[in-house]
Amino acid sequence: MPPSPITIAVVDDYDVVVLGVARMLEQYPDRVRVAELSTTQTVDQPVDIVLYDAFAQPETDTADLHQFLDNPLAGRTVVYTWNFHAQLVTQARKLGVHGYLSKALPARDLVASLERVHAGELVVSEPPGRARSATGLDWPGRSEGLSDRESEILALITQGKSNADVAEITFLSPNTIKSYVRTIYRKIGVTSRTQAVLWGVRHGFVPGDQGSGGWR
Repeated sequence: MPPSPITIAVVDDYDVVVLGVARMLEQYPDRVRVAELSTTQTVDQPVDIVLYDAFAQPETDTADLHQFLDNPLAGRTVVYTWNFHAQLVTQARKLGVHGYLSKALPARDLVASLERVHAGELVVSEPPGRARSATGLDWPGRSEGLSDRESEILALITQGKSNADVAEITFLSPNTIKSYVRTIYRKIGVTSRTQAVLWGVRHGFVPGDQGSGGWR
């Protein structure tokens, strides 16, 4: 008799993000099953792995991660991210996460990594370099031409973060953030931060419970 699929809870503040991850994992129904999607940073049913998507939030937010690491319903906790700054990986491991996986992983490699975590391994992906996100992932503003990184920066700006805040969260230099901001303004057709925030609010860049809990 084949083993039961691993049960996964996908967690992020953005509906479009968690739905994209779920659709990618659903290509392998005999190996993984998405049991829950959460945009409220909670897990309400037993799952083998919580996949914490770090879009537009600190990868090692201690309070958020401890919600899962200390939750008896969550078997193991894995950070899923683009950002592999050495300090972030070290912090995550100190907190006790069971995996730190790259969004550049193709779906088959992500599933294989989750299986290794479920089997008891601590799995840390190789830093992705300049590789883009895996096919199938989604993010706010993608249909308007924003890249994954541009989208994340605009989401942080829409949350009210300053350029200095964004630089600290993303581990990018202030000058790099300024360059990204200029490109974002050009792509979305605005000329000020206020206009960018209003555009973000209108286009799904505000975090919160957006109804993904009823996805099935």
